[in-house]
Amino acid sequence: MSQFNVARSTVVVADPPRIHGLIDDLHQWQQWSPWEGIDPELQREYSGADVGTGARYTWSGNKKAGSGSMEITDSVPDRIDVTVRFLKPFKATNAVTFTLAPVAAGTEVTWSMSGEQRGLMGIVGRFLPMDKLIGKDFEKGLASLKARAEQPA
Repeated sequence: MSQFNVARSTVVVADPPRIHGLIDDLHQWQQWSPWEGIDPELQREYSGADVGTGARYTWSGNKKAGSGSMEITDSVPDRIDVTVRFLKPFKATNAVTFTLAPVAAGTEVTWSMSGEQRGLMGIVGRFLPMDKLIGKDFEKGLASLKARAEQPA
């Protein structure tokens, strides 16, 4: 077993409430998530609250997309916490946090995920750290989030 933390940041030229809305509403993730398009036939189901704390999303797709769920566990103006449970291709539960901090050029958005690599992923993690596995995905997702948030409303 090994603990991991992956984090990436970008500055978005938009107000925190605009960015917050794109993260806090799980339906909006289709516009910026780096994993959209992996499986054109991905099955999605939304439940719980429409937005914010208690909003829940489950997915099931091909081998690469896998299956799992996300639930927003806390949502305040400068932070959104999400619990992500992966079922396939491997089982894991991870804590995801988005922080929004005003800066001179706009808003610094930081996307982080922490958890524990167990079983096969614990072994793989010794040779291929989570940062290498998903860091580029976070960068791609933040770039898409930035592009979407900076579009005229």
